[in-house]
Amino acid sequence: MWQALLPAAALALAGCGLTGSRATKMEAAAEAAFPPEGRFLQVEGRRVHYVEAGEGPALVLIHGASGNLRDWTFRAVDRLSAQYRVIAFDRPGLGYTEAEADGDTIFEQAELLSAAATQLVATRPIVLGQSYGGAVALAWAADHPERVSALVLLGAASQPWEGGLPFFYKMTAGPLAPLANPAIAAFAPDSAVQDAIADVFLPNPVPEGYAAHIGAPLTLRRASLDANARQRASLKAEIRALAPRYPALDLPVELIHGEADTTVGLQIHSVPTAAQIPGANLVTLPRIGHMPQHVSPAQMDAAIARAAHRAGLR
Repeated sequence: MWQALLPAAALALAGCGLTGSRATKMEAAAEAAFPPEGRFLQVEGRRVHYVEAGEGPALVLIHGASGNLRDWTFRAVDRLSAQYRVIAFDRPGLGYTEAEADGDTIFEQAELLSAAATQLVATRPIVLGQSYGGAVALAWAADHPERVSALVLLGAASQPWEGGLPFFYKMTAGPLAPLANPAIAAFAPDSAVQDAIADVFLPNPVPEGYAAHIGAPLTLRRASLDANARQRASLKAEIRALAPRYPALDLPVELIHGEADTTVGLQIHSVPTAAQIPGANLVTLPRIGHMPQHVSPAQMDAAIARAAHRAGLR
């Protein structure tokens, strides 16, 4: 989805001396426009940003790649807080949660966020993860089964796939990153950002107001570009290590996946994953792409309700 930002990187590779100062200016503008919406915890020496609302069974929401918890505060937190104690986290390096200097695997993110939930006295929440966040949710259940009651997975990356790392991530996570990431932070045009948002929703339209709320410029900060790219670059190997553990998972698992999802393919990911997890329930959504939490919110809410019922929370 980020191919449209590559011309920005080319500007730095051509040697623009204003790149650093302009990147700093753009990052400050992004943080002024999209300040933290929630509160902070200190967990394992790191600052973790979260939003919490509502009462009832605890429900943790984990966003995908290139995002932040604003994906959930757009509409989901307010709606779900009528029935659940909702906790949405920024993943490390994204939004306002601090990244580890040498990167954050899905297992390290699961450790951090599960410890944060425990600190909030959400000891066995339902954990919902979308896209990359689904891989973190699965790692949470595999490594910390005592800290989770059920999983809900939306278009989750959950199986190794064919093909190499896309060129954008090779550039933003590889040797050219010290040049490419400042250039993207400094010069990425808003039109490219809007195109990237539209691409991830295809074939469905972007909901009105979503692009203005999500805080996409936060992902274009240099540190977030770096963290996001390193996480994406190592994801396949981490899932390859995780997937053999699925048959040992012993908790309710609900999967939702759009049949038209071209970002995380249904047949590559959720179909085999549902077959490998005992008792897992997969619901496929015709004509729905990679963002069912916004395009089919009723289906997501129903999956959460099923998970809560199966876990004995309702």
